[in-house]
Amino acid sequence: MTSDESAAPKASSDSDAQQQSETSITPRRAGATYAFGRAVIGALTRTIYRPRVEGRDNVPLDGPVIFASNHLSFIDSVAIPVAAPRPVHFLAKSSYFEGTGFTGAVMRTFFQSIGAIPVRRGAGQAALDALDQQRQLLDDGLAVALYPEGTRSTDGRLYKGRTGVAFLALQTGAPVVPVGLIGTDKAMPKGAKMPSMRERITVRFGEPIDVSVHGAPNSGKARRLATDQIMASIHALSGQELAGVYNEPAPQGPIEKIKQALPHERR
Repeated sequence: MTSDESAAPKASSDSDAQQQSETSITPRRAGATYAFGRAVIGALTRTIYRPRVEGRDNVPLDGPVIFASNHLSFIDSVAIPVAAPRPVHFLAKSSYFEGTGFTGAVMRTFFQSIGAIPVRRGAGQAALDALDQQRQLLDDGLAVALYPEGTRSTDGRLYKGRTGVAFLALQTGAPVVPVGLIGTDKAMPKGAKMPSMRERITVRFGEPIDVSVHGAPNSGKARRLATDQIMASIHALSGQELAGVYNEPAPQGPIEKIKQALPHERR
């Protein structure tokens, strides 16, 4: 065996280790960048956009908390950390943190300043890695913000919730604080590059929900009941029209159409 051949397994191992490292990114606690950014962005937001914030007293100031919100606009992930009375983390695409040059540095600093945690999105292992990161943050006594609908509503309606948020709450025992966002879709519609200064947004925090009454996390019925309770609370806060269906793209190809037609639990 030549020296090149003997080195091959090591190179392969290094490549696998690098790939694993890229797939799973360890979540960070909010640091100085977040504290400074939250103070600056919060002050600017309150001065320029004059948001109405209701129910701040409903938010536990320590211990693990899951903020479960409706999702109307990109700025939702800015509005919640600014309005909340404690640091909040949420997951963002890792590509936001990987830019180069001045623009990349500015984008990376901005997302760190609003409590974002980089994650590689996707199905399968990537989705499990994201769930593990959120669980780790909650195990550390931190707060995370999630959108049970899974993606932004483009028509302003509130869609059915997927069960991932309830599963996380049932697993960790973290209370769920429902959040109703109003007007963020008008302040920054899809495709807009900057929020409008003419529109005022409202952030409403509801009373914490203990979903453990619905059963164990490995029970599909418990996850569904907990999800429905969370979504009902969000609806009471946001006042949106109910869509009654999941917010998901139209199926592409016969296989995807069959998968969506079959009964299955949306996580």
